[in-house]
Amino acid sequence: MAKELDYNEALRDPAGHFADPAAVVDAPNLTAEQKIGVLRQWEYDESEIAVASEEGMPGPESALLQQIAAALAVLDPGGESTAPHKQRVPPAP
Repeated sequence: MAKELDYNEALRDPAGHFADPAAVVDAPNLTAEQKIGVLRQWEYDESEIAVASEEGMPGPESALLQQIAAALAVLDPGGESTAPHKQRVPPAP
């Protein structure tokens, strides 16, 4: 039996709970609002990694930001623009 997804845990570590942003969109046990929250947190986390990399700190390159923006566009087409930029404000839980 699969363990039920804990929203708060997924919010703290989206990359640890989902294979990719599309998996968040497809998660059957999260509301649309929760999915958007998880994706916004993941977007923030990836943005922070990009900033750290540019500042000379080691970190993996990320192509996830485009995937996250695409997933957010599916869930929240009229929502906040997710144009790529750094130093985003962390999402409210």
